[in-house]
Amino acid sequence: HGVLPVPAPATANILVDVPVYSDGIQGELCTPTGAALIKAFADGFGELPPMKLLAVSYGMGKKDFERPNCVRAMLGETDEASDAVTELRFNVDDMTGEQLAFASEMFFEGGALDVYTIPIGMKKGRPGTLMSVMCRENDRDKLIKLIFRHISTIGVRETQSKRHVLNRRETVVPTRFGDIRVKVSEGCGVRKQKAEFEDLARAAKERGISLGEVASEIPD
Repeated sequence: HGVLPVPAPATANILVDVPVYSDGIQGELCTPTGAALIKAFADGFGELPPMKLLAVSYGMGKKDFERPNCVRAMLGETDEASDAVTELRFNVDDMTGEQLAFASEMFFEGGALDVYTIPIGMKKGRPGTLMSVMCRENDRDKLIKLIFRHISTIGVRETQSKRHVLNRRETVVPTRFGDIRVKVSEGCGVRKQKAEFEDLARAAKERGISLGEVASEIPD
C-alpha cells in the first residue's frame, strides 16, 4: 500500500474523541495497542495537576528519535479535582422568563453542569438576557444543538476554562425525621457539607415544621 501517514488508520480510528497533537517527530509514536489502552482506561485528558507524587515509572523503546524514546507514568494524590469545562453563552431579548426556564431544564437534562442568566442591556435600548451554559467537552455538541432548538438566538459563543473542584461524595444521615442525604466536599484542607434541599423539604412538610428544625438534626 506504500507510505501511510501516522497515526496508522487503525490507531486513528481508535483515537476518535481523544485529543491528539504532533510534535514534529517523523515516526510512529502511538501504536494501536497503546491507543487502545489509553482509550479504555483513561477517564480524561489534560495537563498534569498539582499533586503529591507516590511513584514514577519509565518504559523505554528501541527506536532512535531526536529525543529519548520513552514513556513516563506518574502516580500521585491530589487534594482537589481539576478539569476543563466549556462555557456556551448567548444573548436573547425576545423570549419570556417561562421559555428561558424551560430551556434551562432541557439543558440540565442534556448534561449541563450549570445554567445561569444575567440581565443585560442590548441594542436599541432593549432589556435582554445573557445565558451561560456550563458543560463538559464531550457534551458540547449536544448542548449546542439543544440551544438552537430551544433558544431564539442565531449565534453561540464558546469559551474553554480550567476549574478546580473539591472532591465530592454523598452520604445519608439518619435523623428522627427520617434519612437525609448530605453532600460532602473535601480538599485543600477544608471540609464542607450541605443537606439535600428536597430531603429537608420533604421531612419539614411531613412533620409540619421548619427547614431549620430539620437541618439542625444534621451533625457538623
